[in-house]
Amino acid sequence: MLTKLTGGIVYDPANKVNGKKKDIYIEDGRIVSKPRNVEPDQEYNIGGKIVMAGAIDLHTHIGGGKGNIARMLMPENHRIDPVAHTDIKRAGTGHAMPSTFTTGYRYAEMGYTAAFEPAVLPINARQAHMEMGDTPMLDKGGYVMLGSDDFFLRMMTANKDQQAINDYVAWTLRATQCVGIKVVNPGGISAFKFNQRQLDLDENNTHYNVTPRQILKSLATAIKELGISHPLHVHGSNLGVPGNIQTTLDSIVGVEGLPMHLTHVQFHSYGTEGDFKFSSGGAELAEAINKNNNVSVDVGQIMFGQTITASGDNQRQYANHGISSPNKWVCMDIECDAGCGLVPFKYKDQNFVNALQWAIGLEIFLLVKDPWRIFLTTDHPNGAPFTSYPHLIRLLMDKSFRNDMLATIHPEAQKMTTLGAIDREYSMQEIAILTRAGAAKIIGLENRGALGKGDFADIAVYTENDNREKMFEKPDYVFKDGELVVKEGEVVKVVWGTTHIVRPDYDKSIEKDLKKYFDRFMTMKVGNFTISDDEITEDGRGSLTVHPTVGEKV
Repeated sequence: MLTKLTGGIVYDPANKVNGKKKDIYIEDGRIVSKPRNVEPDQEYNIGGKIVMAGAIDLHTHIGGGKGNIARMLMPENHRIDPVAHTDIKRAGTGHAMPSTFTTGYRYAEMGYTAAFEPAVLPINARQAHMEMGDTPMLDKGGYVMLGSDDFFLRMMTANKDQQAINDYVAWTLRATQCVGIKVVNPGGISAFKFNQRQLDLDENNTHYNVTPRQILKSLATAIKELGISHPLHVHGSNLGVPGNIQTTLDSIVGVEGLPMHLTHVQFHSYGTEGDFKFSSGGAELAEAINKNNNVSVDVGQIMFGQTITASGDNQRQYANHGISSPNKWVCMDIECDAGCGLVPFKYKDQNFVNALQWAIGLEIFLLVKDPWRIFLTTDHPNGAPFTSYPHLIRLLMDKSFRNDMLATIHPEAQKMTTLGAIDREYSMQEIAILTRAGAAKIIGLENRGALGKGDFADIAVYTENDNREKMFEKPDYVFKDGELVVKEGEVVKVVWGTTHIVRPDYDKSIEKDLKKYFDRFMTMKVGNFTISDDEITEDGRGSLTVHPTVGEKV
């Protein structure tokens, strides 16, 4: 069937289309050239409406055991925000951490067509894929966590060569069916098990005699040499600690020019100036990003209100449990290879620290010059639920609105931020970059996040509105792989996206060492650890898309 979208104003940065009136033709799930002498089977008159590719969230916690723990920990948060059963949608619940079906519906109803889970524990990858597989409407994928696992740290302690590290990284990616590598508080999750309550960049994990800097360099090198598209996804040391801006700047230097993606950087951009011994390092971080083209970031913007923080960083989550709101929390260990911490939290605009955190995130957004290297996230649900994205977009695009909000926060926080003096307003094209084209490029999604010939027809259509929040919270139409799935902000058809993975080559001899390790130390055999293709696709919900490795070995 040939479908035509007529008269839309297209923003497609990947193809250098910036606000151009353009017709789009769709056939067999992809965008095609205008056919000759063929009338469309279906036509949508979208004259004057804004057209973008479907949005992509490159960092959102939508899969894995922590999500279910968060839901169980906060039942009162879910009861206030139910989703009714309809002929099309299943019933669901959830505000801070919605149920799986609700997550898919709400993303699609904002114009999103892909979302990536950034913290897949290797031992728990099967459950993570089951949960992502239960999330409709979206393409998805995971970044598997390494850097605090015992096998890797033993390799580092034994001074194994880089090729051996590469083989282990590649094997882990294939075994867990993931698309990238994430490191969380490198070495720190492990150090917590040996009673270290903090681990700075050049501080030894006392058990393995390895520093976070060494871990970062080793993993970043492995990803570069294996040709993985997405750089090492780094949740750095000292998250949330006043003064951690220096750790973040040192981490940028520490990878020595290798590609690195720093995640939820708002939580890693704190100084110690002022009466409260808490200040913004946003300008310093932005300057470092602007100078280092190998570095990309997502912000992890906080928004005021109730949420729950969910992280593999049990070291830092344990440190924060005393400020939980409401007063309940969970920290746990998984196979001595990874951790998990859940701490409910309510961000308040009249709390000095929370107010300044809000301002720091916006400073970073507005001071980083290259929109291709910064991405719109709230680290869902840590900074705020993903449903707050339209409000965040308005803050970025509307200086007057932003300054009105600034005037309402804690007065001392207002004095400690340069936010009010920043004139920049994001353009429509820049929003399309950091929520679509840029995200697709850095993850390595071929033919996604773009609206050119041959691209998959993931498309969002919005009515122009000076109130950008209202505009982006309710698209007129959303198409997923060419099918109309959302109309006037409501799901009209449920579909299942593909799972993006990567399969780099490795020396199979490492499997002998892994088998011995699993037989001696783990509660499952190595064969049970490895996830097969049919486990992801057997129920008919979606497919697998294997990404090629890219680039030359350094």
